[in-house]
Amino acid sequence: MGVRGLQGFVGSTCPHVCTAVNFKELAEQHRSQHPGCTPTVVVDAMCCLRYWYTPESWVCGGQWREYFAALRDFVQAFTTVGIKLVFFFDGMVEQGKRAVWVRRRLKNNREIARIFHYIKSHREQPGRNMFFIPSGLAIFTRFALKTLGQETLCSLQEADYEVATYGLQNNCLGILGEDTDYLIYDTCPYFSISELCLDSLDTVMLCRERLCESLELSLADLPVLACLLGNDTVPEGMFESFRFQCLSSYTSMKENADKRGNVILAVADHIAKVLRLHQGEKKLEEMLPLGQNKALFYKGVASYLLPGQTSPWIFQKPKGVTTLGKQIVSMSTDPEFEPESLVCTHPESKEETPLCTHPETEQEDPMNMEPEMKQQVTMVSDTEILKVARAQHVQAESYLVYGVMSSGEIECSNTLEDALDQALPSQAFVYRPMRQRVYSLLLGAGGDGASSGPVIREWFVHSGNPLRHPDLVRPLPMHVPGGTPSLKVLWLSQEPGVEARRMDTLLACLDLSASREELQAVESPFQALCCLLTYLFVQVDTLCLEDLHAFIAQALCLQGKSAGQLMDLQLEHVDSRAVQLGSLLVRGLSMLVLVNSACGFPWSNSDFMPWNVFDGKLFHEKYLQSEKGCPAEVLVEQNRSRLTRFHDLKSIVCKACMREDRRIVSRQHWRPHHPGGHHPRLCQGGPWLLVRLVSVECREDAHEKGGKKNKTVVPLGKTCRGFISESRNLKGFSGRIVGVARMVY
Repeated sequence: MGVRGLQGFVGSTCPHVCTAVNFKELAEQHRSQHPGCTPTVVVDAMCCLRYWYTPESWVCGGQWREYFAALRDFVQAFTTVGIKLVFFFDGMVEQGKRAVWVRRRLKNNREIARIFHYIKSHREQPGRNMFFIPSGLAIFTRFALKTLGQETLCSLQEADYEVATYGLQNNCLGILGEDTDYLIYDTCPYFSISELCLDSLDTVMLCRERLCESLELSLADLPVLACLLGNDTVPEGMFESFRFQCLSSYTSMKENADKRGNVILAVADHIAKVLRLHQGEKKLEEMLPLGQNKALFYKGVASYLLPGQTSPWIFQKPKGVTTLGKQIVSMSTDPEFEPESLVCTHPESKEETPLCTHPETEQEDPMNMEPEMKQQVTMVSDTEILKVARAQHVQAESYLVYGVMSSGEIECSNTLEDALDQALPSQAFVYRPMRQRVYSLLLGAGGDGASSGPVIREWFVHSGNPLRHPDLVRPLPMHVPGGTPSLKVLWLSQEPGVEARRMDTLLACLDLSASREELQAVESPFQALCCLLTYLFVQVDTLCLEDLHAFIAQALCLQGKSAGQLMDLQLEHVDSRAVQLGSLLVRGLSMLVLVNSACGFPWSNSDFMPWNVFDGKLFHEKYLQSEKGCPAEVLVEQNRSRLTRFHDLKSIVCKACMREDRRIVSRQHWRPHHPGGHHPRLCQGGPWLLVRLVSVECREDAHEKGGKKNKTVVPLGKTCRGFISESRNLKGFSGRIVGVARMVY
């Protein structure tokens, strides 16, 4: 993240760039300089997740009540001294940065493999040096902050650009985060979240002006330096030989700098003494070995220019406009043109005037999306509905919906899953049928769900997926009693009876319409949990009665426990299967955010927030007790009222599963004939491994054949049982794979 090597360089070679500051004092100075203006800190939330997650336990699925309490303390510390916080979250991955995203996800896979190896070897959680944030932390942090009354926004591109823009245009006190790109942007001051002491509100300010003094550069030179060193736009290896040449000719080596530090000094020296000498006379491609990477380099430099800012390093020309995110940059290397500065302009502007040049400029209305719509081909043609989806996305009220409707491309990061445990499927597959029905609702479904209809590109991390290409997934037809209502009805209508239609549609997305009456009779917050558990147990044959007992018991016991009580829980040991089950359930809760927002919010968000229905350590405790064969009375901690509700909820889930021909049995039924307690159909690799193989083969087949008509799209819209039974009629699947499927069953 950010500029390669710059963080270490600042800490070791230029420590004077870092200045100790106190937020309370800064806020008082800001109020005296700007009377009537509330000091505002804009927070890059994605950089802060590790800082915010202070609970000791992290592998069991998340200590959500403890985490919520930590967020509340964080917000309170700033509001007490009169500082307003505005939080930004990444809304989507830009295409130009997909390769970086993939590299990080594959690196995370290796880290997760080491975590599970440690758990199996030591039966305990690894140390903090192996810390991995709980699954779903980013999405649920948005809702936690909104619950705490905080302004929370989701970006339409990389969040750092929007954070820097917001800070500049709103005359903010500063940016709080951990990304060296904020040293490159010419925006408000940048403060380190990792150095923040919450009790005193002391932290470190990284001063870009002092960095420029140390490097003998101007602020306008920093984007060029960043691209030559490597960042998320320009790969680090692209200018490796150039940096080596700079280092070879550099004569002012610093003893206190390591090799990378001296490289940064050498490149900065080259910019100051060579490039700037010919600035305005020669183009960058005449002074740098850009070659075929010229366009990418210019794009990287321009990506640091905020609305209204210019760069002396790029020539301007009214023709040949290149779109960069939400801005438009005019670039030219025509020698007949006078060397002028690059200007960021508004997409609808006919003149090259700055979009925003003053902090008091009116902010963009999230409902006003015509500029983007004119430039972008979307999956949905209804502009009114697309406006609503965009506004909900920007206000962090929905999840994945706008990505599906605008670009038809979504992603999901790593989950704590054991790649060596073939008995439990990846959450990417478990919740795919649910997503496919949502795609049907948002985009319209094809007739057979496999060979027609729009294609969604899913970048979901799971074992065996090299992420070279996205999985190509089509919608599954939905069966809503009375017919599927339109999005305008679900999202905009206030007519009587619409709320019931929203609920019917939500249950149809989970394929639970047959159990509508029983599930709707369950009280909050257990209704959403029962729906999710029913869906989960229908999809995954290897889940047993003991698992269901643990899920229900922890949800019931959670209602009477404080964050402090949960913190004091001590586990006998950590079980790797329970770790994956905890993450599987939390990912399911995040999928309920998608379904609920797509259906017009029939549920209150609080009904399925994890701090209301799930706690990692508490679930782990109940799982271990259930595995030992402890009776329900022990699981619900000898509480008679809980015991009654336990049996009621268990009965509802089991009956709903039976309607789908899924009988939930005790693990004891498997053990006599299958040592180790593994499900009989999964002992030899099993159907979920088969589904993974089919997924990979079909994905590669699609890209090998090319061409729209020849693409084989992975349906993966059924349980294993349904998938095999329908495979005879699927076009595009090889006979060899189908043959293996029949042999397994």
